[in-house]
Amino acid sequence: MSGTFVGMPAFPEAAREAVGNPILRGNLRHATHTIRAKRAVAVSELDDWAALREAGKQIKDHTLRHLDHYLVRLEESVTAAGGVVHWAVDADEANRIVVELVRATGESEVVKVKSMATQEIGLNEALEAAGIHAYETDLAELIVQLGKDRPSHILVPAIHRNRGEIRDIFAREMSEWGRPAPEGLTDTPAELAEAARLHLREKFLRAKVGVSGANFMVAETGTLMVVESEGNGRMCLTLPETLISVVGIEKTVPTWRDLEVFLQTLPRSSTAERMNPYTSMWTGTTDEDGPRTFHLVLIDNGRTDTLADEVGRQALRCIRCSACLNVCPVYERAGGHAYGSVYPGPIGAILSPQLRGTADAIDASLPYASSLCGACYEVCPVAIDIPEVLVHLRERVVEGGPTTREGNRVVLKPAKGHAAERAAMRAARWAFGRPGALGAGQRLASRTRRFHPRSLPGPGKAWSASRDLPRVPAEPFRDWWQRTNGGKETEAK
Repeated sequence: MSGTFVGMPAFPEAAREAVGNPILRGNLRHATHTIRAKRAVAVSELDDWAALREAGKQIKDHTLRHLDHYLVRLEESVTAAGGVVHWAVDADEANRIVVELVRATGESEVVKVKSMATQEIGLNEALEAAGIHAYETDLAELIVQLGKDRPSHILVPAIHRNRGEIRDIFAREMSEWGRPAPEGLTDTPAELAEAARLHLREKFLRAKVGVSGANFMVAETGTLMVVESEGNGRMCLTLPETLISVVGIEKTVPTWRDLEVFLQTLPRSSTAERMNPYTSMWTGTTDEDGPRTFHLVLIDNGRTDTLADEVGRQALRCIRCSACLNVCPVYERAGGHAYGSVYPGPIGAILSPQLRGTADAIDASLPYASSLCGACYEVCPVAIDIPEVLVHLRERVVEGGPTTREGNRVVLKPAKGHAAERAAMRAARWAFGRPGALGAGQRLASRTRRFHPRSLPGPGKAWSASRDLPRVPAEPFRDWWQRTNGGKETEAK
């Protein structure tokens, strides 16, 4: 990935600042509670939700195991349909390709469909450096762009803003980007939406180049698909003469029929709708309708490194529904900016450290941005076991060890600041491997329980500042088991 947000500290410091902002916490609490309540209702309507979830998981796992085959097939299908496929190993190469393609058209403006892949590689910044203006057309992305802000949610990038803040941004910034906001603009949703509609309409009608991502790519037919709720995507995909789609290689599915599963699970998990309002699909080019030229830029940018990790690769199943964010108690309080990545929340905590590595302090801290409550796994429509991957990545941060970076097998050094954790884990491993020593330690802890403190001293204060230490039982479980013959004597009494 192109790097963390400029100036962002590691997650603990960023989160500490975020939780002290009552307006931010109020915005997040209201939005996430509303979305997840609606999602629960939408999902409960399907008797076969568990089967759909498993089907989505199986399709994704099968595709990832054979990704080399399906990517070649995808390229052949797109090319046969009149498109041109480009391969980008990293963000710099992807940005260079897109800049050259836009320059070749002679245009200096592009309209964009909401795309996390282009945010990941920093495409807007690369286009700006090349003298090309990129205009976000999704309402929330427009708010973020006008406010010189960063997205904080996968589905609702401006979730951290309330209506009053949005009105102020429109009134202050719209005139510098095009059509100004209407005089006397209020914070009612209808007026804000109309102001955005008028502002964007002239850009849709003028732009000759569109840039998009894709939710799915069908290897069988070369078809790409974008799902959205506002219609701006449909405008960007059909009106421009040239369409450039920048998509991560993991978005591939084998067949058209596979879309049947995801078109049921994605809308319900993201917007709590039975079906998303706009489903746009395109296969190459045609003389009768749509863009005359189509380019597909396939980006790796750490994805094959992630694929090499048998535990961590399940993060590549993600269909960007954001359900995990809306149930996460950590995200609800800290917000998306604290994660220092375009991928916030639980999925970002496992995806970003794999795409970018854990050498940077913020990426090394992300696997710890979780209570491991498991709510994210329960709502994931493709059954990504996020807690399992978090623990796996924590081990990588603390212990180091072999991993894959830029296609090469390397051995990571343990991260700094985890010496005490490493010592504790090694001591636990020694004790658990020696039943006699473990039993003696348990009996000693039980007999001295009256002297145990309620909080930890020194560095341990950070853990026990908001919780009491668990009380040690009066008798170890093993002693109780032997004394009661496995509980049978207790039951007899």
